[in-house]
Amino acid sequence: MTPHATPALSRAQLKTLALASLGAALEFYDFVIFVFFAATMGALFFPADMPEWLRLVQTFGIFAAGYLARPLGGIVMAHFGDLSGRKRMFMLSILMMAIPTLLMGLLPTYAQAGVLAPILLLLLRIMQGAAIGGEAPGAWVFVSEHVPPRHRTLACGALSAGLCSGILIGSLVARATDAMFDQAEVLAWAWRLPFIVGGVFGLLAMVLRRQLHETPVFTELRARRALAAELPLKTVVRDHAGAVLLAMLLTWLLTAAVVVTLLMMPTLLQGLGVSRADALAGNTLAIFATVLANLAAGWLADRFGPGWVLVLWSASLGAAFWLFYGNALAGAYSPALYVVAGASVGLTALVPALAVGGFPPQVRFSGLSFAYNLAYAIAGGLTPVLLSLAIRDNPAAPMQYIAAMAVLGIALGLYLSVRPPRHGAR
Repeated sequence: MTPHATPALSRAQLKTLALASLGAALEFYDFVIFVFFAATMGALFFPADMPEWLRLVQTFGIFAAGYLARPLGGIVMAHFGDLSGRKRMFMLSILMMAIPTLLMGLLPTYAQAGVLAPILLLLLRIMQGAAIGGEAPGAWVFVSEHVPPRHRTLACGALSAGLCSGILIGSLVARATDAMFDQAEVLAWAWRLPFIVGGVFGLLAMVLRRQLHETPVFTELRARRALAAELPLKTVVRDHAGAVLLAMLLTWLLTAAVVVTLLMMPTLLQGLGVSRADALAGNTLAIFATVLANLAAGWLADRFGPGWVLVLWSASLGAAFWLFYGNALAGAYSPALYVVAGASVGLTALVPALAVGGFPPQVRFSGLSFAYNLAYAIAGGLTPVLLSLAIRDNPAAPMQYIAAMAVLGIALGLYLSVRPPRHGAR
């Protein structure tokens, strides 16, 4: 393989990547903080006499509702993003995330409001899902259009590192909450603090994004009057079905890696007898490894091709997760192995860059958002619930699922190394 020529990014491009990534970290914190308090939320928002396994399934069901709401929010915001500008939707998504996160911290519990409490929690989670549906694909399109195509994977890797940093912040806040307050205080009132802080984070991210400029690609399309001449989604479904299918398969791989390895793992490890403190400590290290690995994978992919790097990272994910979770099942939980598995989640840098390249600029936001959010709603929404049910009869279900996803990633990487995305150079 011959390395690609990759001149350095300009100072303005680096500033855009930094601000977009930081804003993404703060917004994604708002979306994922719920899962770090899944057990606490289950105890507070459902009847005390409900079986533990059923409470966990229903809590993850509310978490999953955020994923199921993603397609509608993503499609609507992408439609206007393709017609009126990427930056406007980039600003709207953060506002739609900050408000419900803040309100979550002010909700009454089941003991205070009965069945109304979980209903309100569900509605706010749906609002969060609609916001993140426009955020992630919009952010990837935004940064990829601010850099030359030869730097697209690094740009998407930096943004993905920002999104994963949001998970890292959530893990750190959960650990800090556990360290500062005892269980009684957490259940009484301290659980509210991470959500209130999240609302403030969201407003801060909105301020940061005001400094960003519209993408050069969209600005040129508007100047040439070359924007989509019809409903962008109609064009996507009619003319780019192959790109949609490919982006959905890539998203399925991304979903499995993030949801199982990072988001569900603290709860799953506690079910195997690992203390909450040890589970969160390992999770923090693993997410930090993911952040760094996103940057490394993006840098390598710009030089050797994202397809080949996807093959390498997918194989690493399958092997590392099998070894890590297999040892945890045997009672030999290893934070070091968890870090290796976390680094393998760095394939999240490659997925958006490959998916973005499948769509022309006129319908890029709509195409990526439709495929990504539909796949995430199905895979991301069902995975926590189905795995929570499956591990009751098959404790090895998570490692078997990740192994299957690793095979899918290797196959996709081999295919894309031979047939690169059609619009990868635009």
